[in-house]
Amino acid sequence: RLYRLAAEQGDATGQLDYALCFVHGNGVKQDDGLGVHWLRLAADQNHVLAQYHMGNVHFLGRGVPRDDREATRWCRLAAEQGHAVSQYNLGVNFCSGSAGLPQDDREAARWWRLAVEQGLAVAQVGLGKLLLGDIGAVSTLPTAPGEAARILAQAAQQTGGEASR
Repeated sequence: RLYRLAAEQGDATGQLDYALCFVHGNGVKQDDGLGVHWLRLAADQNHVLAQYHMGNVHFLGRGVPRDDREATRWCRLAAEQGHAVSQYNLGVNFCSGSAGLPQDDREAARWWRLAVEQGLAVAQVGLGKLLLGDIGAVSTLPTAPGEAARILAQAAQQTGGEASR
């Protein structure tokens, strides 16, 4: 009830929370369409987590038709506000040339570096592998084994060694 009240009063966080109730079926009947409705209202107020979730629903086609371009647009909005997972996701999509983005190792590295600065271990692994030349179009980005080793060591330390496997 409180989420609904906050959402109806235009509170972006309330709208996000209410949306996620519908998306996950928490306390209400699961309804992706209503979830997207409330997510969009919060995302249109520049709520970073709502933008992140809007990217996900468009990428997965939950409550909206699957649309890589829209997914990337929302993901980029969240990433530009500093959302580490969105920055990581953009890096993945640039590295692989997916979700409507061209393959671009420099852009992948740029977005992953931003997520690495926030300590996101999975971004550390991605950037480390990219700098080693293990992933991406190797010829477009010079390898940097020293930097890669440092970044991968940080990821391994952060994950208790899981990232080194």
